[in-house]
Amino acid sequence: MTSSTVTSPRPDRPPRPNLAFRRLRGKRSPAEFAAAVRRAAREIGERVSCDARYIGRVEAGEIRCPNYAYERVFLHMFPGRTLTDLGFAPRSSVRGRRARADEEATGAHADRAPGTASETRRAREPYDTPDTQYPHHPYDTHRPYDPHDPHDPHDPHDDNEESDVLRRAFMMSGATVAAASLGPLALAHDAVAAGRPPRRAGAGHAGALEEAVRRIRLLDDRHGADGLYRRAAAPLRTAYALLDAGATRQATADRLYAGAGELAISVGWLAHDSGRFDDARSHYAEALATSRMTGDPALEAHAFCNMAFLARDAGRPREAVRAAQAAQRAARSLGSARLLSLLALREAGGWAGLADRVGCEQALTRAQALFGQGPSDADPEWMTFYGEAELEGLEAQCWSTLGDWPRAARHARRAAALQDPHFTRNLALYSAELADDLARGGRPDEAAGAGMRVLDLLGEVQSSRIHTMLAGTARVLLPHRRASGVSAFLDRHASLPRTA
Repeated sequence: MTSSTVTSPRPDRPPRPNLAFRRLRGKRSPAEFAAAVRRAAREIGERVSCDARYIGRVEAGEIRCPNYAYERVFLHMFPGRTLTDLGFAPRSSVRGRRARADEEATGAHADRAPGTASETRRAREPYDTPDTQYPHHPYDTHRPYDPHDPHDPHDPHDDNEESDVLRRAFMMSGATVAAASLGPLALAHDAVAAGRPPRRAGAGHAGALEEAVRRIRLLDDRHGADGLYRRAAAPLRTAYALLDAGATRQATADRLYAGAGELAISVGWLAHDSGRFDDARSHYAEALATSRMTGDPALEAHAFCNMAFLARDAGRPREAVRAAQAAQRAARSLGSARLLSLLALREAGGWAGLADRVGCEQALTRAQALFGQGPSDADPEWMTFYGEAELEGLEAQCWSTLGDWPRAARHARRAAALQDPHFTRNLALYSAELADDLARGGRPDEAAGAGMRVLDLLGEVQSSRIHTMLAGTARVLLPHRRASGVSAFLDRHASLPRTA
């Protein structure tokens, strides 16, 4: 007869520092070492969002074994060494969820009363590898928060099965097809609709919510917003249900509010990029309200940043300027020059829409100077897309709005050249901007060539924004059908399936 005592989900001792990994960092700061990790990842075609905080967690022993993406990067950085040599525990020793996964696979939960903990469940360990139930995504990113915070004495995991359902619902499967990857997210809505919201949300729910935001951003970077937006609405509804349920401690509640706000912005962006401006405005406003309720300046700056971008695209340039300026006021205390640089670019876009060349140039100069200060530990996680390529791309859009086609094309060409090819959606966007600037600048043959490169990417990218830009370019090129390559571009563009 098995014991009815449940194994404590908490380790009895604190994590053991990873001194071997700390020695490998040497004299470099955590931020400098994180930058080296990201460079190494790009060398082998991986994409990791490594930052100083992640390095600190590894060195503190909170991450006993990295996920597979990080494993490949670390072994590339230190050839000839094993994970054990780097101070990590063997992967087999930290699979704390395998027993429960096996139990679920054989239907062992069927006879258990709701809310009864599994007798065979082992203690969950700080472990950075994704749940083995779902295939590994080749561009997976780390989770800055463990699904269960090992230092949270008020999170007893009494949600059991229902907590797992919500966590898996938020964590996408990693399938290579974007739509399939979002499928498990619908389970989150099903759990709430079935009347099974948690009595008290714990750190596991907050971690699952944060992971949902990262996965949506990753899928958008690679595939664009069309097809993702409606699927992403379900976890947003569940996020607000979690807020209504309350949390086990204030720190968890703060994470839930920040995560729900960031998720609202991500879903708003999917609506924005797929041309649903009214929906986007509603989601951004909800995120802004959340930031104001919780006094979260980082979330407030992010919400105003996206509202400025939306106002520009919706033909409200003065609102874009004001929203960007509000974002800069909120961001001043955050210490991130890169964030202020992006917000200055949002302001520049508004001035360009007002045909104020002087105001636009002043904002662009400020954005470039701030960008030149380099990255810092204070840079928000959501800004991973903002590098030199994005800086060039946004400046190209400003000059295009002002009608300076040669200057716009120059910056758009640089943006496309600098863009990491793994960010397929942005590569297509910059190439579409280049094609349009060249077409309007009287260079139809070059425009057709750039347009063809965009068409080559549309099999992987679904973005109404890019389709709309390409359609505009095709209209401009119609009178130049006899120019080299233009006819082939127009014919191929005309054969595209019409989007709804």
